Amino acid sequence: MQDTTSSTGPTGPDQQDPDTTGRFAAALSGLAAAAVVLGIGELAAALIAPEASPFLATGATVVDHTPRALREFAIEQFGTRDKLVLFLCMGLMMVVLAVVAGLLERRRPYGSALLAGLAVAVGVAVLQRPNATAAFTVPILLGAAAGVCTLRVLITRAPRHAAAGGSAEGTATDGTDASRRRFLGLAAGALVLAAGSAAAGRWAGERARAVTADLRRFVVPRPQVAAAPVPPGTDPPVPGITDFITPNDTFYRIDTALRIPALTSADWRLRIHGMVEREIELTMDDLLRRPAVEKVITLTCVSNEVGGDLIGNATWIGYPLADLLAEAGVRPDADMVLSTSADGFTAGTPVAALTDGRDALLAVGMNGEPLSVAHGYPARMVVPGLYGYVSATKWVVDLEITRFDRAQAYWTRRGWSAFGPIKTASRIDVPAAFGSVAPGPAVVAGVAWAQHRGVAAVEVQVDDGPWQPAELAPEYSLDTWRQWTWRWDATPGSHTLRVRATDGTGRVQTEERADPVPDGATGRHSRTVTVR
Repeated sequence: MQDTTSSTGPTGPDQQDPDTTGRFAAALSGLAAAAVVLGIGELAAALIAPEASPFLATGATVVDHTPRALREFAIEQFGTRDKLVLFLCMGLMMVVLAVVAGLLERRRPYGSALLAGLAVAVGVAVLQRPNATAAFTVPILLGAAAGVCTLRVLITRAPRHAAAGGSAEGTATDGTDASRRRFLGLAAGALVLAAGSAAAGRWAGERARAVTADLRRFVVPRPQVAAAPVPPGTDPPVPGITDFITPNDTFYRIDTALRIPALTSADWRLRIHGMVEREIELTMDDLLRRPAVEKVITLTCVSNEVGGDLIGNATWIGYPLADLLAEAGVRPDADMVLSTSADGFTAGTPVAALTDGRDALLAVGMNGEPLSVAHGYPARMVVPGLYGYVSATKWVVDLEITRFDRAQAYWTRRGWSAFGPIKTASRIDVPAAFGSVAPGPAVVAGVAWAQHRGVAAVEVQVDDGPWQPAELAPEYSLDTWRQWTWRWDATPGSHTLRVRATDGTGRVQTEERADPVPDGATGRHSRTVTVR
């Protein structure tokens, strides 16, 4: 009697012909498997080292190897949302790869091979993270093993459809909906496992570090030297103009950290070493026993475009870095301080900028509150007059005294200038771009900055007319920005407003346009408005 079971007929679940697995089921299998990879990896990383997270290690590697032009484009387009955009792009790419893995697995275990290959690539990325050890590869290896098992189980349990020569795609060959329900139950279970593992990983990590609770208990030291009071009139009463002091929750944040480093004040240590007479290490208790000072300082990101908002002014409480370096005894031939954050980011700061009398601080407080975790808790550097990429290291844990001809920091290795003095700049805040103004008396207002040189004058130009002097608000210090206003007799029509500043040395802000790379943007901000 002829065998009625042909190559297109049904087989047992464990011997299923892969050609008969539906595309939807295969794609869902791939998505569930990829989710398990990430979930198990996240949980294992929380128990081993947060930096070993497969997702975040991959993202950090992408950031490290992104061409600087593309990075600047991302910051220009998305500002402080650049990391969210990166995560969304990574998630989309992972969805595509997961679907491809599932579809490949229908015929041969090529999808499993793809997951394994990606795991190897991620493992290499993990090992490139600062302070990485062989143990950092464990999360991705465990995640990949769980993901491959999930993919194989789901593919072999997926509903079967007729192969070539059989019934139309989408018709179940077993004649029941039971296989569909079993498969969907397994897939749902895999997704729940993935989500639960990821959530448990986040919970375990946060619970182990307890940074949020530690921050709530942290008491900002009372400064022995308080900041000078802000003079009356420093904040002109013009709706829409930037406040002199930037609130903590709106202060810009640009850094390379995809997962914010989490250090309790008890865990924090600062090591000062290298070309010094004596190496020192400070705990937070050591630091808090020292006299604190309070200073108002404006910080600027080198990625700030002309007219951009990657700048903020705050009241900082901390400890003079010059005193700490003097205690260590900097050798005369040293010219760089290589600062390192808890996540491995480095910045190279001229020794002179920390010892020439400017208010360079190791800060622990911001606007009367402890530093937020996003802004560097428990301690960060604040250095007037230099862009943040060479000076404003957050979560700082190490200061190596060295030389510029012996060491390179994170961004200088990627083509940025080793020195980052802030350039003279100004911005129009009022009126709004492409806004409407009523004819007659109108107010044009904004801010100007030239940290550590001060702003001596601001001028406004309408269309191609003569430059007109603006009224400057009182100067707080050379290290803070300065508000300005100008009274305009607006006439009907479309007009272009331009602004330029002159710093305390008498140098006028250049009109030459330059991109932020390699040492900060230049040019004059303009706004087009309609008077009607």
